[in-house]
Amino acid sequence: MRVPIFSTIVVVAAAATMIALGVWQLRRADEKAALLAHYDSAIRMSSNVTFPRDPADIQQALYRHSVVTCDRVVARRTTPGRSEGGKTGLAQMVRCAMQGGGEAEIALGWSLAPEPAKWDGGEVAGFIGPAGKEARLIASPPMAGLQPLAPPDPKDIPNNHLAYAGQWFFFALTALAIYILALRRRRKNA
Repeated sequence: MRVPIFSTIVVVAAAATMIALGVWQLRRADEKAALLAHYDSAIRMSSNVTFPRDPADIQQALYRHSVVTCDRVVARRTTPGRSEGGKTGLAQMVRCAMQGGGEAEIALGWSLAPEPAKWDGGEVAGFIGPAGKEARLIASPPMAGLQPLAPPDPKDIPNNHLAYAGQWFFFALTALAIYILALRRRRKNA
């Protein structure tokens, strides 16, 4: 019985691609671990950083302490949030026009009331936390008579890359095993 060349090339190429993806995930796991260690040390630093206005500056500013001057509130909203004590409720959010241009999202504090907090701006201190592709300032102390929100915690960021690497290696092994079984069955039937 002859081994089918085209099928063998396709299966070996697919398995090699899966192995390469697994190796890439292992590298990403190391990079993520270093980033999380950076964030863990950043949250303990006492010096203020400038609130990032450029998306390229966000990663270095996350979990650091900052002060923002809100010249004007341009939007208000509530979103699900946790209090510093772990209770579920609402995070009272505002979007502010900042001194010197640009906007910042500020989490003023926590409450059970669904009505947006009444706050007209001013200086706010707090920690810079992730907000999708942006950053937000989590006020500390809270503003507008609200309760403290849970501070941003780098431990909330998952590092699943080792598990993803294992999946890719398992997929490669499975593809090769299935192909070998198919070749054995073909040989038996020939």
